[in-house]
Amino acid sequence: MFAKINTLGLYGLNAFPVYAEVDISIGTPVFEIVGLPDMVVRESRERIKSAMRSAGIKFPNARVMVNLAPADTKKSGSVHDIAILMAVLKAMDFLTGMTDDCCFIGEVSLNGDVRGVNGVLPMTLTARKNGIKNIFVPADNAFEASVVDEIHVYGVKSIMDVIRHFTDGGKIPVQAKYIASGATYNDILDFRDVKGQHSAKLALEIAAAGGHNALLIGSPGSGKSMLAKRMPSILPLMTFQESIETTNIHSISGLLQKDTPLITKRPFRSPHHTISSAGLAGGGSIPHPGEISLAHNGLLFLDELAEFDRRTLEILRQPLEDQKVTISRSAGTITYPSSIMLIAAMNPCPCGFFGHPKKKCICSQKQVANYLSKISGPLLDRLDLHIEVEPAEFESLTSSKEEECSADIRKRIQAAREIQLERFRGTDITCNARITAGKLRRYCPLNDSANAILSNVFDKMGLSARAYDRILKVARTIADLDKKEVINKTHIAQAVQYRSLDRKYWSQGGA
Repeated sequence: MFAKINTLGLYGLNAFPVYAEVDISIGTPVFEIVGLPDMVVRESRERIKSAMRSAGIKFPNARVMVNLAPADTKKSGSVHDIAILMAVLKAMDFLTGMTDDCCFIGEVSLNGDVRGVNGVLPMTLTARKNGIKNIFVPADNAFEASVVDEIHVYGVKSIMDVIRHFTDGGKIPVQAKYIASGATYNDILDFRDVKGQHSAKLALEIAAAGGHNALLIGSPGSGKSMLAKRMPSILPLMTFQESIETTNIHSISGLLQKDTPLITKRPFRSPHHTISSAGLAGGGSIPHPGEISLAHNGLLFLDELAEFDRRTLEILRQPLEDQKVTISRSAGTITYPSSIMLIAAMNPCPCGFFGHPKKKCICSQKQVANYLSKISGPLLDRLDLHIEVEPAEFESLTSSKEEECSADIRKRIQAAREIQLERFRGTDITCNARITAGKLRRYCPLNDSANAILSNVFDKMGLSARAYDRILKVARTIADLDKKEVINKTHIAQAVQYRSLDRKYWSQGGA
């Protein structure tokens, strides 16, 4: 007897249809799986046999051949277990219900329970795209799959649930659709805790409003990390499409929580400076997302930037430019999205007091140069705002004046983002930092005085074409916060001011 059941495979973020084909024929009892299965898929034979015994169903004493089609695509993981089991039961004429418009995903345990798997959301989206009307997933993943519209999701706790469903023994109820609530910020650090540092706060407000990368540089204890760790509290709301994209990446990484299957708050990732290249960009035999991709549509914070391995930092250059990470392996090539805001913090020298107004730096010029040279020119060029964080003043620290809270700052940022969403409607641009070079003239109009200032600055500072583009984008964001459509000289002058620290520190340090 022959039977075929729909399931899905996953390679990186790419889900693809798989058909579990089973043929049961007379011959020497054997249970074989073909179709480029990996070791985990092959081991499903023992899991399926044991699960059927626990359900009181005798495994066929015959030749059982399973083919996971298409046969030229590698199949990995335990996601096909329940589909293979259902195909065997169907070939045994054990099932009476129709399975043609159904898809099955999940791992079967030895006692018949169905365990959760990673990547259910991208697989459910692919199932809907391929016309599947009903999808059976582990009960632990049902909430996650219910995010997708136009498909019925059934949460399976054990194989007996799904067997009864297709033998008129009792239907599994359809999982109710997940309705996402708005992002909450109650558990996030607030900017009202930071005394003083008004210029740094303004610069970070600009960065958040336009999605710009920023470098915080200053002496130890000046508040760089304190400021950066409060950035999530002022980031703008995610669009539904951004939520789906981000949730897909966290789904395949197994980082989703059962009660919040859709990510509605922008990710904040802060890896330690000892992280490897693979940890940052992603890797493995079947490459998993790294910190860059896990921060997609959110913020990647690199504290103590100069302490990172230089080769690891250089990996950031292409993702910051292309908004994607491509990893090649013998099995194939995987591309993960990486549209991120990079916020980096560092000291200006090993002792931390190079350029300090009151404390003397004890480092030699060579030590300062070697320290600063860990940040290459091309990487520095990709950081839109260079922010000097001055040492905190005693008057600011002891002041009883209430600082502005994150909620008020976020309102201005959200208003600026709404302007950008309306401006870029119908395009794939999501914020000012993502404006392509060919559209700068259209989206960043300058008046005559602003154009004159930018022309003068370009010649005097010897700016690169990339630096010119990024100054324009930052000026565009400053104008949006100012609710001005045309960029004026004040906006340009402020944007240029945020590109001067590389000349103060890197040129003086001899790097």
